[in-house]
Amino acid sequence: MEELKLIIKDFQKAVSRLKEILELEKTMINRDSAIKRFEFCFELAWKSIKKYSAQEGVECRSPKSCFRTAFQLKLIEYDEQWMMMVDDRNVASHAYKEEAANDIYSHLPGYLKLFEKLLEKLSSGE
Repeated sequence: MEELKLIIKDFQKAVSRLKEILELEKTMINRDSAIKRFEFCFELAWKSIKKYSAQEGVECRSPKSCFRTAFQLKLIEYDEQWMMMVDDRNVASHAYKEEAANDIYSHLPGYLKLFEKLLEKLSSGE
């Protein structure tokens, strides 16, 4: 239980930082910073789900399986953006291309909303 609270607290900080950078003007530095902050949020999101799921007696081991589990546990609503997010995370962390960075950046406001909704559910279910 304590581990879950700690990871949710870190997730909350990461979401705040992503929101903060997305409120700034888009420059290359801010874009790249936003993508890095998205990566932190992504990791904390699926790991929070993993911890929460374990407490519910359900196991998930990968981001995709954890997001599917979160849907089953009603932590998130069904939304294709979650799977698109997994793909964007993989692109962001394995290959750097200017066009891909701009594409991922354009998705971040939508991802932020998903993270905020997940955080709200996790925080109310502690």
